[in-house]
Amino acid sequence: MKVFDFNIPDCKRFTGYKPCFPYKTCYEGCTQNDRSFGKKILIINLDAMGDVLMTTAQLEPIKRKYPESYIGWVTLKSAAPLLQENPLIDDVFVWDAESWLILEQMAFDLILNVDKSTRSAALTMKLRGKEKLGFGLNENAQIVPLNKEASYNYKLGIDDYLKFRVNQRTGQDILAETFKLPYQRDEYVLRLTEEEIALTSWYRKSKGIGDKEVVIGFNTGCSNLYPNKKMTIGQHLKLIEKFSHQKNIKMLLLGGREDFERNEQIYSTAIERNPELMTRLFNTPTTEGIRKGIIYENAADIVITGDSFGMHLAIALKKYVLVWFGVSCWTEIDLYDRGTKFIPEGLFCSPCWKKSCPYNLECIQMIDIDKMYSTAVEYTETIRTDKVKLGGVWSGKNVR
Repeated sequence: MKVFDFNIPDCKRFTGYKPCFPYKTCYEGCTQNDRSFGKKILIINLDAMGDVLMTTAQLEPIKRKYPESYIGWVTLKSAAPLLQENPLIDDVFVWDAESWLILEQMAFDLILNVDKSTRSAALTMKLRGKEKLGFGLNENAQIVPLNKEASYNYKLGIDDYLKFRVNQRTGQDILAETFKLPYQRDEYVLRLTEEEIALTSWYRKSKGIGDKEVVIGFNTGCSNLYPNKKMTIGQHLKLIEKFSHQKNIKMLLLGGREDFERNEQIYSTAIERNPELMTRLFNTPTTEGIRKGIIYENAADIVITGDSFGMHLAIALKKYVLVWFGVSCWTEIDLYDRGTKFIPEGLFCSPCWKKSCPYNLECIQMIDIDKMYSTAVEYTETIRTDKVKLGGVWSGKNVR
């Protein structure tokens, strides 16, 4: 782009504010200009943090289809830390007035809206994009599909029978179709820094966890939006008591700010019943932010969880995942052959996505605690064998 007597380079490094390398004059022919924008793509994803993590599975398909490309991502402030360090994303725009001003000035070749929400759909319609895929907003403020490939995804939101009884496809498969991407069962993309991996190792050692010991993490809570996804405190305590008989297993309580009191209750009750657990059960901090929360969950080898952000994080960290379902749709979740789903078989009302239950949460009461315990023990044997093969060294190797 020619401006007055010099050129503005087509380079992702160039900001127009300062040189990207000291004493390099970009407009005089920079030899470092190897990062062309190429296809300019914007992903709009303002849904819950777990959904944002799941959407990262589309990044590698996008890069395969458009090897030379720029990828920007609009998300909520709460989810933005999940996209830090991601090598496939060029810019993360937090949902605020400053970002809206910047995005309105930009022009994109392709806008991909993940969300079936009015705010995301309205933003999609407002921004400049040569092609828009996913969901938009019509003149009546109704959410509508923008391309025929988004039709199945769209129908899942308005057809309960299709969503709850018919669909057998994962969310990643459906979203790939929505965006006209070839589906190859790509995994989530989450990157930790070397410092964060080292902190994970330090945390395990600080709790006296040996390299050959297996750690089970209990993600005890979920978003306050759907509180009925939780197991009862009594169920967690029963599992902890069962694992207490496995001498080479140590346990972590995991969760977010909303789980602080719940985890305190589980921990104090478990210790009161069995004081010997003080050296084997640890209550991780829940108020230190997402990136610290990732470190604590990364310290586990196996994660027992409901369908929550903690589940998606465990999948992204490539942990063995034991996940119970009741309210939500288990068919849409891919554990990538590293886990087991516990499903309320034969229950007519599950899944339902209801925020209140007229049936005394039978789907949660049906969770087979004994089977969950025995399955986790089987996984510990596999993990222990792998650790022996690796010389007993834990290195955070699961992280992509």
